[in-house]
Amino acid sequence: MLHINHSDSGGGAARAALRLHLALDAAGFDSSMLLRQVRTKAPYLFGPRSPIGAALSQLRSPVGRAVMRLQGSSRRAPRSGNFLPSDWASRIESIAPDVVNLHWIGAETMSIEDVARIKRPIVWTLHDMWAFCGSEHVEPDETRWAQGYTRNNRRIEDMGLDLDRGVWLRKKKAWRLPMRIIAPSKWMADCVNRSALMSESPVSVIPNVLDTECYCPLDRVKCRSELGLPQDKVLVLFGAIQGSSDPNKGYDLLKEALGHCKTFAESFNVECVVFGQKEPTIDRSLPVRTHWLGHIDHEATLARIYSAADVMVVPSRIENLPQTATEAQACGCPVVAFRVSGLKEVVDDRITGYLADPYDARDLYQGIRWVTDNSCQLSSLRRSARDRAVRLWHARVVVPEYVQQYQLAIEDVARVKTRRSQ
Repeated sequence: MLHINHSDSGGGAARAALRLHLALDAAGFDSSMLLRQVRTKAPYLFGPRSPIGAALSQLRSPVGRAVMRLQGSSRRAPRSGNFLPSDWASRIESIAPDVVNLHWIGAETMSIEDVARIKRPIVWTLHDMWAFCGSEHVEPDETRWAQGYTRNNRRIEDMGLDLDRGVWLRKKKAWRLPMRIIAPSKWMADCVNRSALMSESPVSVIPNVLDTECYCPLDRVKCRSELGLPQDKVLVLFGAIQGSSDPNKGYDLLKEALGHCKTFAESFNVECVVFGQKEPTIDRSLPVRTHWLGHIDHEATLARIYSAADVMVVPSRIENLPQTATEAQACGCPVVAFRVSGLKEVVDDRITGYLADPYDARDLYQGIRWVTDNSCQLSSLRRSARDRAVRLWHARVVVPEYVQQYQLAIEDVARVKTRRSQ
């Protein structure tokens, strides 16, 4: 099988795709990846074939963003038009995989029309909502993606060209071949089933695989010492790439929740640890002392960070199956999040963490307190989080489910070819 993704590191989707590739390879399957950007030294990775190809690949994303600026949207959210053609369909054919597993292909990884030219059976793992939306990667308002993008259902406040509609229409026209959809969460599967574009595609719920030997509980005192973190504080962890500037990641809600810690409980003794970005240059400071760890790609370091924390907070407004939440639990770190989207499936409320009422920062604060106030309860939460992670996200659980979908995809294409030949 050949996995298609923009890169092999630098975000949750990249890590998920790489982990699946490595898990399949470890299980004895012939697995490889085709990438716009190769950043790791993992085996069987195909990237640009020359320095000129690498330079052109780097230019694709900026060009795509420039085109998308012709649309004036009232919502600041990541978008991809995938306008630029490539030779990837023919390159995929030259590699000759039995199955192509698409992952995150935004940022002009390959054009919408390139996808339609793939001749191999396709399985698509949805790491966000882009496949069935227009150009949006996250869209909380289901009006357009559920009904179809028309001239009449665009938001009144949006200006300029309606590129969201144009991208959706291109997908509708191009994507005729059978595709099997894999949703990492039931919430994402439900979105697919309600979408105007993909409601007829077969959907299976399979979580992202996680290396629970790398992500495992480590000695907290030692981890804090190695990371230069205080031993006598309650450490609240937050992690997202550029999380303070992405409204969906809920940095504003975390800030408000930590404000309650400061306002209502001076003796709470809490400090915050943030990874995924450097300290913002503009004033986005949190109301408690914060340790900014920057961007972390090294998995062993991430495991130490999770093990050092008392609680992981994932205050996102919408999430599929956030890897910060699964990684944290595998390391025995309870998770506090809102009771929304895929987060409801990641956290077992009051068993492996706490689910707050949607977007209620005061309840988010109460969740942080509930998790950390009682040391005996915290120990129980840590054990349950670890046990659940191994039970649900270990490779021995996830890989066989993927292999079954690959076989079904092959059979789907064979049936289509048989019907066409009759």
